Amino acid sequence: MRKNKQKTPVILENLRVEDFAAEGKCLARNDGQVIFIEGEVAPGDLVDVRIFKTKNSFREGRAIAVHEFSNVRQEPRCQHFGTCGGCKWQHIQYETQLDFKTRQVRDSLDRLAKVPHPGILPIIGSAQEYGYRNKLEFTFSSNRWYTDAEIASGDTLERRAAGFHIPKRFDRILDIEKCHLQPEPSNAIRLAIKAYAEERDWTFYDLIKHQGFIRNVVIRTASTGQVMVIVQFGEPQWEAINELTRYLQETFPMISSLHVVVNEKVNDTFQDQDVIHVSGTPYIEEQMEGLIYRVGPKSFYQTNSDQAYTLYKITRDYAQLKGDELVYDLYTGTGTIANFVARQAAHVVGIEYVPSAVEDAKVNSEINGISNTSFFAGDMKKLLRAEFFFEHGKPDVIITDPPRAGMDADVVEAIIAAAPQRIVYVSCNPATQARDVAMLSELYEVKAVQPVDMFPHTHHVENVMWLEKKAQ
Repeated sequence: MRKNKQKTPVILENLRVEDFAAEGKCLARNDGQVIFIEGEVAPGDLVDVRIFKTKNSFREGRAIAVHEFSNVRQEPRCQHFGTCGGCKWQHIQYETQLDFKTRQVRDSLDRLAKVPHPGILPIIGSAQEYGYRNKLEFTFSSNRWYTDAEIASGDTLERRAAGFHIPKRFDRILDIEKCHLQPEPSNAIRLAIKAYAEERDWTFYDLIKHQGFIRNVVIRTASTGQVMVIVQFGEPQWEAINELTRYLQETFPMISSLHVVVNEKVNDTFQDQDVIHVSGTPYIEEQMEGLIYRVGPKSFYQTNSDQAYTLYKITRDYAQLKGDELVYDLYTGTGTIANFVARQAAHVVGIEYVPSAVEDAKVNSEINGISNTSFFAGDMKKLLRAEFFFEHGKPDVIITDPPRAGMDADVVEAIIAAAPQRIVYVSCNPATQARDVAMLSELYEVKAVQPVDMFPHTHHVENVMWLEKKAQ
């Protein structure tokens, strides 16, 4: 039998990293060809790169050595940096990160939308570079990822882990000792659950065989100081489950909302599962300008609470509300923006695909004494039609905050047909936002562009745009 010959790896030496690129990568050039580089690199570094993909116009590779370090570097705070894929830019100075995120927004508008705009306002950075997340999910697994240092140690290695998925490896979990993304007691709770499970020799979930007892834990913290814990199990061993919940209540009295889920499916999503409330309130609460937002186990809430407030204030300012407007809030989620602007509007109509989110939005209106909101669940492109506008009125202002994929073309056409005076477009993806704004530009002009950094040490950026109807 003929054996396949192993290809000799292509290694390009002494490449000067020129700039950042999409998806958190960097780029260099070799004989005029663009090389996209993964790994712990920064613009200005001199690196060797192992190529793993070759196309006609570019190559992709990973840095395997750094000969000269850039002056935009800084010392990463996290001991797991370089293996964990959560905060890939910890080694980049924060001001440099913000500069690139601003350029992302500018490039999307100039190259993709190609519409006139008044310039990009200075990006609003996060006051907290660490500890800014209010929600993290840690996976318990029998398939631990071993670092090079662990393998080289020659020690007998523990196979159980509680932490994060390794990038591009759904089946391997990096054991996390300390994560700097969420405030305490996040780390303490995770480590205590892991130690408790190990002492009792519980089986950790096998992501390949889809079997095992303890599966994951979701920890949510609120700006009010409240803490929610949701422990997910793969098997209904109720005696052991009850033991753990009693232990958590005794050890962590600050847990204000405790839940468990028995999920015997092959994936971790529990939106379609029964969440069993064990102790405390069934929810935690966020507060913003006197408004209370209830956050349940299945609720969506912006994961950076402080920057969410910044984002919503900009959105409200750009909406230019005087009190007599009908506002549509598209992709309203749990009604956070809708309820935030309701005091300044005559009425707010919120539309969202997920029915449970719509119910949360109604509750958030009710507990805040807000009576001028209406919420509807349904597919946006099917719901937002002439009949809906006839029944509920054509909006004076539309606020839209779609997912990363942006708005469906039918939704853009429906907005143009409704022809509100003003659109405030909140986006977590400047590229799809630019695409949609290009379609809207036949009727609207860009009045303001404001980037907001919600996720320091990542390449993600939020952007708010104010669009005004052109004078006829």
